[in-house]
Amino acid sequence: MKITMIGTGYVGLVTGTCFAEVGNDVLCVDVDPRKIAILNAGGVPIHEPGLEAMVRRNIAAGRLRFSTDIAASVAHGALQFIAVGTPPDEDGSADMRHVIAAARAIGERMQEPKIVVDKSTVPVGTADRVQATIAAALAARGVAIPFSVVSNPEFLKEGAAVEDFMRPDRVVIGATDPGAITALRNLYAPFMRNHDRLLVMDPRSAELTKYAANAMLATRISFMNELANLAETLGADIELVRQGIGSDPRIGYRFLYPGVGYGGSCFPKDVRALQHTAAQHGHPLALLAAVEAVNAAQKEVLVHKIVARLGADLRGRTIALWGLAFKPDTDDMREAPSRVIIAALVARGARVVAYDPVAMDEARRLFADASGISFAATPLAACDGADALVVVTEWQEFRSPDFMDLRRRLTTGLVFDGRNLYPPADVRAAGLEYFGIGRPVPQ
Repeated sequence: MKITMIGTGYVGLVTGTCFAEVGNDVLCVDVDPRKIAILNAGGVPIHEPGLEAMVRRNIAAGRLRFSTDIAASVAHGALQFIAVGTPPDEDGSADMRHVIAAARAIGERMQEPKIVVDKSTVPVGTADRVQATIAAALAARGVAIPFSVVSNPEFLKEGAAVEDFMRPDRVVIGATDPGAITALRNLYAPFMRNHDRLLVMDPRSAELTKYAANAMLATRISFMNELANLAETLGADIELVRQGIGSDPRIGYRFLYPGVGYGGSCFPKDVRALQHTAAQHGHPLALLAAVEAVNAAQKEVLVHKIVARLGADLRGRTIALWGLAFKPDTDDMREAPSRVIIAALVARGARVVAYDPVAMDEARRLFADASGISFAATPLAACDGADALVVVTEWQEFRSPDFMDLRRRLTTGLVFDGRNLYPPADVRAAGLEYFGIGRPVPQ
């Protein structure tokens, strides 16, 4: 199939590349010439395991191209995917300007029937708005060209997006046009060789499904963080509690890990956008308001632990910090807990020495004008002469450190484990003080 992907951000680039991987002819378009130049040179402006090699392979095969030419992109694909950003407005709503602009561009330029697919995460009712925008553009031209609008939300995890796309748990298609449904079913058939995982529903239900999924996962995270803080107060171990409730098949083990809160480009934005939509329709979601409040507070938990141990005045203290990205296998620092923790520590006078396997360039950009933070070449180098180690992101390379070596490097010998990576007894056996999330502290 000939496919146009409007937007080469995280979703658009992964989606377009994976479609090309199974033999489709994909043209990705973006208004950012710098990004297009990087992609045409075989580079990838984001960190996503396996993506760069796949981009290069499909460019070489002639199945994947990148352009800034909007007219050419509208002419290319019978399927027009809209995968532009929907950043949050100040009121928490999704900014739809780019989606509507993409729809208008299609309506102003299309010369033959098109299937327009909303891949961006968008509020309920967006398919109707896209339909109306394209229809208005066609009417202004005085032409009548058939088209359909489909909602096809993405369910990609950063750090595993290529794997998620190539082996999806489900593919949701929100459409009422039988021809469009058939086209999307054929498009996704190569990704469902084992069994059909395609769910067809109306567009509004598909749009709500995306928000509901992220809101549910965010809720599980905040619930476990609330429970962890209670467990610590009661002298219980949240890791044992997690195993106890996770063994119930009605609950399961996924997304039951306590920590320092969720971040990234999806959960925070989508929880707020869903709340905004609900409030607009007179149905405020009290549960999600609590989820968001708990998450904001959880990002401060490690700071409170550090202050309780070292005092409110951290001048003269050096804190080693492992993990800047909001999760492993990405360089994404949008709403990352590390940003809140670093800002709070520096505000109290501490010097922070940070390390992350892939997010250091992004961190240098974000903290370019900030004082009190520097970056180390290795995890252990960050600990040299530091009073404490703070673990924020659960990268694989942080999981099995030499605790005796850490003790020699850390002057005060404190470990604040924001992801409960380490058995407390092992850390303490090396002469280190250990502080986890929801884990009892010896008296």
